[in-house]
Amino acid sequence: MAITLSARSLERLEDAHPDLRKVIVHAASISTVDFTVLEVLRTVERQRELVAKGASKTMKSRHLPGANGKSHAVDLAPMIGGQVSWDWPLYNKLAPIIMAAAKDVGVPIEWGGSWRTFKDGPHWQLPWNEYP
Repeated sequence: MAITLSARSLERLEDAHPDLRKVIVHAASISTVDFTVLEVLRTVERQRELVAKGASKTMKSRHLPGANGKSHAVDLAPMIGGQVSWDWPLYNKLAPIIMAAAKDVGVPIEWGGSWRTFKDGPHWQLPWNEYP
């Protein structure tokens, strides 16, 4: 099964590093879980807001523009009946699909949901080591 990314999701992905975009587009082509792209590129001001609210823990976010002006992170959310779901079991269903897509296209990726502290289910990023 596949899903169709919305025009808004595709527009947001234009701000992603090409390798990250490749993973997400491929994930949609193999996904059995409907999902949307919530956020890709952030300004420093937006990142400060998120840190102040406790929604992020760092000002060294991969969402901030890299040397190429693109984001090295994307936030995704499962959709149920056309609405974003914050239900953790759905993130656990989506994660293997994103990981499989990354493997298929040969791009390493990290999931915020697998972090030991501050688990971030929507967050996916290119690793710092491979993408400084």
